[in-house]
Amino acid sequence: MLDPSIDSLLSKINSKYTLVTLAARRARQISETKKVLIDNPKSHQYVGMALEEIQAGKLFLEEEVGNSPS
Repeated sequence: MLDPSIDSLLSKINSKYTLVTLAARRARQISETKKVLIDNPKSHQYVGMALEEIQAGKLFLEEEVGNSPS
């Protein structure tokens, strides 16, 4: 079973596509820098660490203000 769960992650990021894209980009950053935003991640894999960061609220997307449809 995936930890954190998809349901709990979707409460943080409301799109599966955005969640996957964000986690993949962050996983690549972690692999290059070896810096993790959380203490003692459960996962040993970079994508798992990225998902844990999203669950912990350390990694999120900012809404773009100027690009909303009128």
